[in-house]
Amino acid sequence: MASSKSISIATLVWRILALLCLVASIAVMATNNFTLDDGTKTKFTDIITYRYVIATASVACLYILIQMPFIIYYLCIGKRMIRNECLPEFDFYGDKFISFLLATGAGAGFFVTYEFLKVINVSFDALVALGVEGLNETKTFLHRGYISTGLLFLGFICMAVCSVLSSIARSTATSSSGKGGFFFFH
Repeated sequence: MASSKSISIATLVWRILALLCLVASIAVMATNNFTLDDGTKTKFTDIITYRYVIATASVACLYILIQMPFIIYYLCIGKRMIRNECLPEFDFYGDKFISFLLATGAGAGFFVTYEFLKVINVSFDALVALGVEGLNETKTFLHRGYISTGLLFLGFICMAVCSVLSSIARSTATSSSGKGGFFFFH
């Protein structure tokens, strides 16, 4: 079985990777806007799903930033900041919740972007014939939505790995304390 310190190091690395992906996702989405020649502005906030994508990334960033001092303290001092079994439980359930939250944000972002692009591609010739402007800008806008959602998905993958690591850390903590697992008590 892996040592508690090596699990914490791996968790720290995966959390940093998740944080970088999520911050990049927020940056790409927040700068995702365009203005047509007639002055019409389109921003990411015009699509509700893109607001959800940036909200899930923001909540996950906040969670990771709250978790970082606890991991760093444990790696530097060798003891948990909170010396009962509360922190491994919080990591276990928090990582699961944030992973699922990021999965819903990524799924929603991919689905809506795909549907919008499908509508534009299917009706492109008709829209050009009607004289609709900004189709290329709209496609670029939606492709940037894909990029942001892809980064959010990478953040989800990193948090899913953290979730597995917190499960291992939780089982290590409960087995070393002499207590049983979730359903089994000694």
